[in-house]
Amino acid sequence: MTNVWAIAYRELRGYFVSPVAYVVLAGFLLLCGWFFWVYLTQFSQMVAMYAQFQQPQMLEQMNLNDMVMAPLLQNMVIILLIMVPLITMRLFAEERANCTDELLLTSPVETLEITLGKFLGAGLFYLVLLGCTLVYAGILLYFGDPEVGTIVTGYLGLLLVGLSFIALGLFTSTLTSNQIVAAVSAFVVLLLFFAIGWPASTVGENAGAVLGYLSLIEHFQPMTAGLVVSSDVIYFLSVIAFALFLSQRSLESLRWR
Repeated sequence: MTNVWAIAYRELRGYFVSPVAYVVLAGFLLLCGWFFWVYLTQFSQMVAMYAQFQQPQMLEQMNLNDMVMAPLLQNMVIILLIMVPLITMRLFAEERANCTDELLLTSPVETLEITLGKFLGAGLFYLVLLGCTLVYAGILLYFGDPEVGTIVTGYLGLLLVGLSFIALGLFTSTLTSNQIVAAVSAFVVLLLFFAIGWPASTVGENAGAVLGYLSLIEHFQPMTAGLVVSSDVIYFLSVIAFALFLSQRSLESLRWR
């Protein structure tokens, strides 16, 4: 594990000594902040309208989790489709472009340790990114009364989605020495996992069930409603493990070339 943590620290430090981390952080928080403001403003206007027309039954149905946090988290996933490829594109593509991959692959470090270290470094940066958005939940908790458990499960889902995206982006970065190609390839793969379930209702029952299961968003949405199902967690862990396995095998092939 020492080698894994050393590589992870190197990767995490590499983000913050380049403009990538600051651009991604600024862009992600700007977009998330905009969506949070929009949903919160809409919620406040609806509460004021129902209070003005004296409709207490409608006011009782108003829920911060359903009207603010759930749509905010779902939009965060869409933003991550764009941001995660920017995080992962450099992980191996930069090594190959700078010809430092030979030094890394010929060092006394297992390819699995390299893969896990790179993944952990990007994952730690993602935790920083995700942690900055907790301010939105804090605002709701301070001024309102949302369900804490639902917020926790929503962020758990967002964590699993982000780590799945990072693992897939890590794999695409092992395939090329061009960071732009790695980023575009990662975006295409992530978009496929995001949208693969859309035609599920039009392709027949069996095929639709398969497409629905493969759809990443179908496993994420229940968590935004406070439901944590073991099959959904297993799905995300399986995606992460499979993508890391492909990354490790790709690195192994590079070592023997």
